[in-house]
Amino acid sequence: MDRREFTASLVAGGCAGMCVDLTLFPLDTIKTRLQSQQGFYKAGGFRGIYAGLPSAAIGSFPNAAVFFVTYESTKSLFSGYSATNLAPITHMLAASLGEIVACLIRVPTEVVKQRTQASPSLNTYRVLLNTLQEEGFRGLYRGYGSTVLREIPFSLVQFPLWEYLKAVWWMRQGGRLDSWQAAVCGALAGGVAAFVTTPLDVAKTWIMLAKTGTSTASGNIPTVLYEVWRSRGIPGSRSLSQKPQPSGLKLEMELLERYSCRSDSRPYREPLFTSCRLL
Repeated sequence: MDRREFTASLVAGGCAGMCVDLTLFPLDTIKTRLQSQQGFYKAGGFRGIYAGLPSAAIGSFPNAAVFFVTYESTKSLFSGYSATNLAPITHMLAASLGEIVACLIRVPTEVVKQRTQASPSLNTYRVLLNTLQEEGFRGLYRGYGSTVLREIPFSLVQFPLWEYLKAVWWMRQGGRLDSWQAAVCGALAGGVAAFVTTPLDVAKTWIMLAKTGTSTASGNIPTVLYEVWRSRGIPGSRSLSQKPQPSGLKLEMELLERYSCRSDSRPYREPLFTSCRLL
């Protein structure tokens, strides 16, 4: 990956993530309250649907930027396998590494955001102080393991499927793919991935919101999933898809990177959205 590709991935990924996260923040609040242990209405219902927005706004850009830079760097490192049957494995590895690194930024902001969403009477600053006073700095990383275990399967399904759908559509159109078509592919891939991994997201939410010292707060995912099943049944583990943004994020990425990597004389037509190679 050269300097221009690195800058494009950094800026495009950060801007795309921030725009989508902030635009769809009310849906994320509703999702958190539906998944919370106390129930939707006790967690705030439809009141204060922008509670926790400052935490999301602060963490969104660096989180998305770090993910896409790591994703692109890994893909570039294994670029020799992109035209072989190993391409899906390359995308899986790149996405997994991207999630592991990005979670170092995502988890602290997610902890503060979700606790504020589930307690709309408190502001973001108060929730941050309470977390540090009760649990210390480690409290900001409660649920890191469960978040990684949720994000990696999501990416293992989403990104290879997204790249595959784009490649098929690109070939069927004779080497052309519009941004809206890439967004449709992203929506389909994200929907499938969300359906598969939402139970893990519910477990992650319960762990982050649990009171200090409880068995749920220990972060044992099988135990938490059993508690969800015992108290709510199977529907309880399907409380709204955890990622309402795949289509929007992919569209933003396509537009930003396409215009940052294009050449006036040789238009961008490559199906792999972030390769920035010109045909």
